[in-house]
Amino acid sequence: MGGGWDRARGHGVKPGNEKNSCISGELNELDKMLVSRAVASVKTQAQAPARSRDQRMDALKRANDIRVKRAQLKRDLKDGQARIEEILRRPPEYVATAKVFDILMAVPKFGRVKAGRFLTQARISQSKTVGGLSDRQRAELIGLFQR
Repeated sequence: MGGGWDRARGHGVKPGNEKNSCISGELNELDKMLVSRAVASVKTQAQAPARSRDQRMDALKRANDIRVKRAQLKRDLKDGQARIEEILRRPPEYVATAKVFDILMAVPKFGRVKAGRFLTQARISQSKTVGGLSDRQRAELIGLFQR
Protein backbone atom coordinates (compact mmCIF):
# COMPACT_ATOMS: atom_id res chain seq x y z
CA MET A 1 0.00 0.00 0.00
CA GLY A 2 1.19 3.58 -0.65
CA GLY A 3 2.09 6.17 1.93
CA GLY A 4 -0.23 8.62 3.65
CA TRP A 5 -2.78 8.38 6.41
CA ASP A 6 -4.28 4.97 7.17
CA ARG A 7 -6.81 5.65 9.94
CA ALA A 8 -7.74 1.99 10.41
CA ARG A 9 -4.18 1.10 11.28
CA GLY A 10 -3.34 4.41 12.93
CA HIS A 11 -0.42 4.98 10.56
CA GLY A 12 0.40 8.44 9.37
CA VAL A 13 3.95 7.92 8.22
CA LYS A 14 5.08 7.63 4.66
CA PRO A 15 7.49 4.80 4.03
CA GLY A 16 11.03 6.05 4.51
CA ASN A 17 9.90 9.16 6.40
CA GLU A 18 10.24 8.08 10.03
CA LYS A 19 10.84 11.61 11.28
CA ASN A 20 7.05 12.24 11.11
CA SER A 21 6.25 9.25 13.32
CA CYS A 22 5.49 11.53 16.28
CA ILE A 23 2.49 12.97 14.39
CA SER A 24 0.61 9.71 14.84
CA GLY A 25 1.21 9.76 18.59
CA GLU A 26 0.19 13.43 18.86
CA LEU A 27 -3.02 12.83 16.97
CA ASN A 28 -3.89 9.91 19.19
CA GLU A 29 -3.33 12.08 22.27
CA LEU A 30 -5.39 14.88 20.71
CA ASP A 31 -8.19 12.43 19.88
CA LYS A 32 -8.13 11.11 23.45
CA MET A 33 -8.30 14.62 24.87
CA LEU A 34 -11.24 15.60 22.63
CA VAL A 35 -13.13 12.44 23.50
CA SER A 36 -12.55 12.92 27.22
CA ARG A 37 -13.83 16.52 26.98
CA ALA A 38 -16.92 15.40 25.06
CA VAL A 39 -17.64 12.71 27.65
CA ALA A 40 -17.11 15.19 30.49
CA SER A 41 -19.55 17.68 28.93
CA VAL A 42 -22.19 14.99 28.58
CA LYS A 43 -21.76 13.99 32.20
CA THR A 44 -22.19 17.57 33.45
CA GLN A 45 -25.38 18.39 31.55
CA ALA A 46 -28.24 19.29 33.85
CA GLN A 47 -31.09 16.84 33.86
CA ALA A 48 -34.70 17.50 34.74
CA PRO A 49 -35.59 16.35 38.21
CA ALA A 50 -37.39 13.04 38.45
CA ARG A 51 -41.13 13.50 38.67
CA SER A 52 -43.69 11.14 40.06
CA ARG A 53 -46.48 9.85 37.85
CA ASP A 54 -48.98 12.14 39.63
CA GLN A 55 -46.80 15.19 39.04
CA ARG A 56 -46.48 14.35 35.35
CA MET A 57 -50.22 13.82 35.02
CA ASP A 58 -50.95 17.14 36.76
CA ALA A 59 -48.54 18.95 34.42
CA LEU A 60 -50.14 17.28 31.40
CA LYS A 61 -53.62 18.30 32.58
CA ARG A 62 -52.51 21.93 33.11
CA ALA A 63 -50.90 22.02 29.65
CA ASN A 64 -54.05 20.63 28.03
CA ASP A 65 -56.25 23.14 29.87
CA ILE A 66 -54.05 25.98 28.62
CA ARG A 67 -54.26 24.66 25.04
CA VAL A 68 -58.05 24.49 25.21
CA LYS A 69 -58.32 28.04 26.61
CA ARG A 70 -55.94 29.41 23.96
CA ALA A 71 -57.87 27.68 21.20
CA GLN A 72 -61.10 29.25 22.50
CA LEU A 73 -59.44 32.67 22.68
CA LYS A 74 -58.27 32.34 19.07
CA ARG A 75 -61.82 31.39 17.99
CA ASP A 76 -63.17 34.41 19.89
CA LEU A 77 -60.63 36.67 18.17
CA LYS A 78 -61.61 35.28 14.76
CA ASP A 79 -65.33 35.76 15.51
CA GLY A 80 -64.81 39.29 16.83
CA GLN A 81 -65.97 38.37 20.33
CA ALA A 82 -62.60 39.31 21.85
CA ARG A 83 -60.48 42.38 21.14
CA ILE A 84 -56.75 41.97 20.59
CA GLU A 85 -56.05 45.29 22.31
CA GLU A 86 -57.59 44.02 25.55
CA ILE A 87 -55.76 40.71 25.34
CA LEU A 88 -52.45 42.54 24.89
CA ARG A 89 -53.21 45.16 27.56
CA ARG A 90 -54.23 42.68 30.26
CA PRO A 91 -53.28 39.17 29.12
CA PRO A 92 -54.94 36.27 30.93
CA GLU A 93 -52.51 33.92 32.66
CA TYR A 94 -52.95 31.20 30.03
CA VAL A 95 -51.83 33.60 27.26
CA ALA A 96 -48.60 34.70 28.98
CA THR A 97 -46.49 31.95 27.40
CA ALA A 98 -48.12 32.15 23.95
CA LYS A 99 -46.16 33.72 21.09
CA VAL A 100 -47.41 37.19 20.14
CA PHE A 101 -47.11 36.17 16.48
CA ASP A 102 -49.51 33.23 16.99
CA ILE A 103 -52.08 35.43 18.73
CA LEU A 104 -51.87 38.03 15.94
CA MET A 105 -52.44 35.28 13.38
CA ALA A 106 -55.86 34.66 14.96
CA VAL A 107 -56.99 38.24 14.31
CA PRO A 108 -59.23 38.61 11.23
CA LYS A 109 -57.42 39.92 8.13
CA PHE A 110 -54.04 39.05 9.65
CA GLY A 111 -51.69 36.64 7.96
CA ARG A 112 -47.99 35.94 8.27
CA VAL A 113 -46.93 39.06 6.38
CA LYS A 114 -49.14 41.56 8.20
CA ALA A 115 -48.40 40.01 11.62
CA GLY A 116 -44.68 40.11 10.85
CA ARG A 117 -44.91 43.72 9.69
CA PHE A 118 -46.69 44.78 12.91
CA LEU A 119 -44.07 43.06 15.04
CA THR A 120 -41.25 44.64 13.04
CA GLN A 121 -42.77 48.11 13.35
CA ALA A 122 -43.05 47.66 17.12
CA ARG A 123 -39.49 46.22 17.25
CA ILE A 124 -40.66 42.88 18.63
CA SER A 125 -39.13 39.51 17.83
CA GLN A 126 -41.46 36.94 16.27
CA SER A 127 -40.50 34.52 19.02
CA LYS A 128 -41.51 36.93 21.84
CA THR A 129 -44.23 35.71 24.21
CA VAL A 130 -47.17 37.87 25.29
CA GLY A 131 -45.97 37.75 28.90
CA GLY A 132 -42.45 38.73 27.84
CA LEU A 133 -43.48 42.02 26.21
CA SER A 134 -42.04 45.14 27.77
CA ASP A 135 -44.35 48.08 28.54
CA ARG A 136 -42.97 49.93 25.50
CA GLN A 137 -43.51 46.96 23.18
CA ARG A 138 -47.02 46.38 24.52
CA ALA A 139 -47.96 50.08 24.11
CA GLU A 140 -46.52 50.27 20.57
CA LEU A 141 -48.33 47.14 19.45
CA ILE A 142 -51.64 48.31 20.90
CA GLY A 143 -51.07 51.70 19.25
CA LEU A 144 -50.68 50.03 15.83
CA PHE A 145 -54.14 48.48 16.24
CA GLN A 146 -55.71 51.82 17.15
CA ARG A 147 -54.58 53.64 13.98
